[in-house]
Amino acid sequence: MRYFRSMQHFTNHSLSTYNTFGLPAKAQNLWLVANEDDLLALHAKGIFAQKHLILGGGSNILLTRDFDGHVVVLQNSGKRIIGQDENEVEVQFAAGERWHTCVMWALQHNFGGIENLALIPGTAGAAPMQNIGAYGVEVKDSFKQLRAFHKASGEFRTFSHSQCAFGYRESVFKNELKDAYIIWEVNFALSTQNHKLHLAYGAINTVLQQKGITAPNIQQVAEAVIEIRQSKLPDPAKIGNSGSFFKNPVVDADFAEKLKREHTDMPMYAAEDGKVKLAAGWLIEQCGWKGKVVGATGAHKQQALVLVNYGGATGSEIWQLAINIQQSVKEKFGVQLQPEVNVY
Repeated sequence: MRYFRSMQHFTNHSLSTYNTFGLPAKAQNLWLVANEDDLLALHAKGIFAQKHLILGGGSNILLTRDFDGHVVVLQNSGKRIIGQDENEVEVQFAAGERWHTCVMWALQHNFGGIENLALIPGTAGAAPMQNIGAYGVEVKDSFKQLRAFHKASGEFRTFSHSQCAFGYRESVFKNELKDAYIIWEVNFALSTQNHKLHLAYGAINTVLQQKGITAPNIQQVAEAVIEIRQSKLPDPAKIGNSGSFFKNPVVDADFAEKLKREHTDMPMYAAEDGKVKLAAGWLIEQCGWKGKVVGATGAHKQQALVLVNYGGATGSEIWQLAINIQQSVKEKFGVQLQPEVNVY
């Protein structure tokens, strides 16, 4: 196959630099994919019919063991304007682009809609799969469409907003179409003027007020978000982590009311379909895990929702910590925490 002459391929290769936990698991085969020809070549070789794992930034994965198959890392790049009118612009990000880089690029062009999602780790391709969100904004709010590679047929398909079936940290690619497609390019519809700001969630307003900013622009909102995240979340380059390890649980309103009577200071937020979202970090903290160190693992001292590798931890040790946290939250509150990360 002529395509393999340019594609990078390694055997028995460490994945420590390809996952933000910094775990030393190895891949039997590692492929670095930079263009569509590389994808087609892997399909022609039958790689996607064998045991394989697709990685972007490796920020939403916990590797508990070596991977005895093919690991495919997406490294395609590109950020471009597809079309624009007076009020809106459609932009396209390659799946291999770092998400935060895409947010900063949009802000440099004064394109609004994703500024609250600044500094979220991972790639543009993972953003719609996970429907990433922060500070009252989710990817689905500005998502337009995406183009994905069907691993079985070797053909590309375009998915509209409705076809992605977005939910809380969910999409069709985590459910009905799990492992069927590789997201390759993602399009967003962003504002070019009269930007709609989302300031009510978290400490954004507080930070802006401390800076004396009363009429913020989207760049200042992003700066506030970055400041908040940096004060609460560890840098994966310094301490291995995957960001929020668990989803914020969503419960029925009646159960939420019962919890509120028993725990009057429990934070709660309105969710879809009349349900109530609880703060997983708060639940974990109340169970005494915040800042607790277990071997080389622990729940971070600033944010209990973030599990960390302090150096030398294995994926199985981090997973055991997660199980212990789940059990204690279940016992104390009757709430089952679900991992936000993918565990292998």
